[in-house]
Amino acid sequence: MAFQKVEIEFNGQPLTIETGKMARQADGATVITYGDTKVLCTAVSGHKIREGQDFFPLTVNYQEKFYAAGKIPGSFFRRERGTTERETLICRLIDRPMRPLFPKGYLFETQIMPTVISADLVNDPDTLAMVAASASLVVSDIPFFGPIAAVRVGRVDGKLIANPTLQQMPESDLEIIVSGSREAVMMVEGEANLVSEDDMLEAIFFGHQALQPLIDMQLELQKLVGKAKRAFAVAEVDSALEAKVAALATDKLAETAKIRTKQERYAAIDQVKTDVQQALAGEFEGRQGEISSILGSIGKRVMRQMVTRDRIRIDGRDMKTVRPITCEVGNLPRAHGSSLFTRGETQALVAIALGTTSDEQRMDNLQGMEFKKFMLHYNFPPFSVGETSMRLFPGRREIGHGMLAERSVAKVLPKHEDFPYTIRIVSDILESNGSSSMASVCGSSLSLMDAGVPITEAVAGIAMGLIKEGDNVAVLSDILGDEDHLGDMDFKVTGTANGIAALQMDIKITGVDRAIMKQALEQAKEGRLHILKEMAKALTAPRADLSPYAPRITTIYVKSDQVRTVIGSGGKNIRGIIEATGCSIDIEDDGRINIASADGDACQKAIKMIRDLTQEAEVGKLYMGTVRKIMEFGAFVEIYPGTDGLVHVSELDTERVRNVSDILKEGDEVLVKCIGIDKQGKIKLSRKEALGQTLP
Repeated sequence: MAFQKVEIEFNGQPLTIETGKMARQADGATVITYGDTKVLCTAVSGHKIREGQDFFPLTVNYQEKFYAAGKIPGSFFRRERGTTERETLICRLIDRPMRPLFPKGYLFETQIMPTVISADLVNDPDTLAMVAASASLVVSDIPFFGPIAAVRVGRVDGKLIANPTLQQMPESDLEIIVSGSREAVMMVEGEANLVSEDDMLEAIFFGHQALQPLIDMQLELQKLVGKAKRAFAVAEVDSALEAKVAALATDKLAETAKIRTKQERYAAIDQVKTDVQQALAGEFEGRQGEISSILGSIGKRVMRQMVTRDRIRIDGRDMKTVRPITCEVGNLPRAHGSSLFTRGETQALVAIALGTTSDEQRMDNLQGMEFKKFMLHYNFPPFSVGETSMRLFPGRREIGHGMLAERSVAKVLPKHEDFPYTIRIVSDILESNGSSSMASVCGSSLSLMDAGVPITEAVAGIAMGLIKEGDNVAVLSDILGDEDHLGDMDFKVTGTANGIAALQMDIKITGVDRAIMKQALEQAKEGRLHILKEMAKALTAPRADLSPYAPRITTIYVKSDQVRTVIGSGGKNIRGIIEATGCSIDIEDDGRINIASADGDACQKAIKMIRDLTQEAEVGKLYMGTVRKIMEFGAFVEIYPGTDGLVHVSELDTERVRNVSDILKEGDEVLVKCIGIDKQGKIKLSRKEALGQTLP
């Protein structure tokens, strides 16, 4: 393939996409450049379908090379580790809008590999990787109904910005990634500081407009390359077999769609499939796979028609009703906070542990070492859907759902300066029939309040669905698992009574327009407010006190130049305090010291020991000191640990003293008064002026 390159001006600087120079044996390969950030993306698709395969095996493997930022990995082996959490999340961002754009029946194994090969730490490579992924397919012979593009949208000082820099993002009150085609929005994911539905809608479609030039340049590059798409055969459905299956199963599947309990419904559907397979076994022997596929298509069509035509959902609800909710708190006595949130047949057990700075998560990435003080981990065990499987590590879905919940809850947490704890939330899904990530958000909010964490307000989440059959459109609130699987959209929205905290949208059709998006956001708000009212029946505000098993963190301050004194030579002083009190102690360079212990007396003892180390002499103040050294001209007296002053021989007594040792000996305790501090910080003490006085 000959080298080709296209370029546009984007936000005041050049953005280029090129092909034909790197990775030329891939089916498609592009390099996108923006500033000094470069992403190479390759796309390769197989030419054979595995025997018996009935799904599209697409994988996206986004990776960030540390050399891209001139860094050496911090791992023991000094190599890039397995996929990081950030890389996993970006893989999902790329996969979700692209998967619906491959032709139906295309079942060839396909792998997309975006690799960050240069990072300027100004322009985030994630949205560039999304564009490069689309471009690599566009210039290849792989069938793909693209291009698509993506931008990050921020809002600084009320002004929306497409692809803001990493330096601008801390000033932004929202951050969303919008991916779309020429006609419609394909995917949205992000967070916001509790903005309104109207503001979020404006930001989404601002992003959709901003990405249009990125689509234009891909189409231009495709023309320059001029590569035709490969032909592939799609297995045709046997119309005679389809008709017989439909005659046997349509009415029965329509009846199963009205069974409200998930397990009973699945059992009834399995029975229908068994009956049909047995009825057709003689005439269509060996074609069980085809029959099963036809039955799946019929079941999907029946459910979708029931919703769009009859306006009845699987469990009998209307379009807006939220499933019954029950909330319990304090279920786990030794966790620092806990809740059991149940919505219909979806249930989350959420627990909280409070820790100290030593419990922070340390993450080494291109942007530098990151210290996470808040973590939310989502687990989806197989028993939650009545299945068995070997699960050793969280999958991409679990990481993605956990991050969505984490972003949501983070918006209501207190500032770390005011509540200096490391917080870990774990959501274990015990039952699942749709919207388990949103149950995690609700359960996390309740658990935080149960733990006594002073969150600003409760946060809840709801998953919206869409079923679109021609001009018939149904937007569904609080979707079931089947409505997600058989529907056209999964649109999760979280927030408080005052606005949106986070959102995530996936679709299976070619896009959604502004009207559908507006309806979904408004309906989500209505549902969210209802859920918040149900949650308030369990707890309306954070508890006044922390769990008795949680560490109490007391923050004290010393001067920054006293940090060294508290630590001591080789850490001697701080180790001694920790050993003596059993407290956990974290010291910041600015002099802030966090002392954590479940034992209040131990905490006070640690505070006293630190104050003793860092106190400064005051002129006119009395001290009970210890004689450390006798000299001809006086005695050196330690008035507190590590600090001593000189009692000159003339200040030992009211009468003349010939020998210092006549009055004091090393090791004696003596009451002295500070009578001066010179410019060098040397302390002058007097025993004479302390005679007849007592410590206050």
